[in-house]
Amino acid sequence: MTSFDDRERSFEAKFARDEEMAFRITARRNRLLGQWAAAEMRLTREEADAYATALVHADLEGGGDDDVVRKLVGDMTAAGLDHDEATVRRALAQQMIEARRQLMEAQ
Repeated sequence: MTSFDDRERSFEAKFARDEEMAFRITARRNRLLGQWAAAEMRLTREEADAYATALVHADLEGGGDDDVVRKLVGDMTAAGLDHDEATVRRALAQQMIEARRQLMEAQ
């Protein structure tokens, strides 16, 4: 093996680790966001857990954050809450910070 091959493998391994961490952070963020939304909608603990899981799965179905934001705004409007897209996006940003902090502390 040459040092170039070793370096290439190292970059590939780092890329894979970074992608896995990004996925885990996003999944954690969505779970935290689902818990926040469930608390806002005054769901029971069981309903909140199911809602948070559903939100994680909703993000897996499509790319980007727009599908999550759309689902949250729609669900909150249906629950009679006056949370617009800007409010949801602020919560999304806050939960992203919290998810990253939690995963970094866990390592």
